[in-house]
Amino acid sequence: MRVLLKLSGEALAGDKKTGLDKNAVRAVAMQVKQLAESGVQVGIVTGGGNFWRGRTGEEIDRTKSDQLGMLATVMNCIYVSEIFRGVGLETQIFTPFVCGAFTELFSKDKANEAFTEGKVVFFAGGTGHPYFSTDTGVVLRAIEMNADAILLAKAIDGVYDDDPAINPQARKYDEVSIDEVIAKNLRVMDLTASVMARDNKMPLVVFGLEGENSIVKAISGDFDGTKVTV
Repeated sequence: MRVLLKLSGEALAGDKKTGLDKNAVRAVAMQVKQLAESGVQVGIVTGGGNFWRGRTGEEIDRTKSDQLGMLATVMNCIYVSEIFRGVGLETQIFTPFVCGAFTELFSKDKANEAFTEGKVVFFAGGTGHPYFSTDTGVVLRAIEMNADAILLAKAIDGVYDDDPAINPQARKYDEVSIDEVIAKNLRVMDLTASVMARDNKMPLVVFGLEGENSIVKAISGDFDGTKVTV
């Protein structure tokens, strides 16, 4: 089984809400190690919101702002990769643009080789182009790498029909189709990513990262999140 795990930047920041939290990342690493040891191939895509978001740079050119966001994801992946190595995992980081000796330029063949070697594979830098989010990046890589599913680890514990932070009556879905997500703009991912997932039959699992053993439970299906069917 091969899955791509999307970690939001906020999740990597833990309670600090910015930067990186070693304990939060190590907790993720221990769960990924458990999956890897059971034979699951795991790819990782991180957001960059703990360092930079597009709206952060409203005073500068959009392209440059998005490039800063891409670099934020590279920083996250380098850090998370090192924490993973510290718990005994082998890792490899790919980017869609050259980063000197920091990462390797993405190639489907090389990434497949890394998976076959038992490494946790990081896909940093989004798509490499402005105007595309890391949501689009994770769906793109999941499709290219023939993943079985995308795991979306968020600060919120599933998909709701409204924002639960604003509306306490918001209802959480146990299961919802990607067509309904798109039609009702449920904001699981941005529209481009959602349409790509629908058109390429890529299922998603949405769950709260903070739950105990949340990533492992998302794989087993014994979890308190939302399955997004295609």
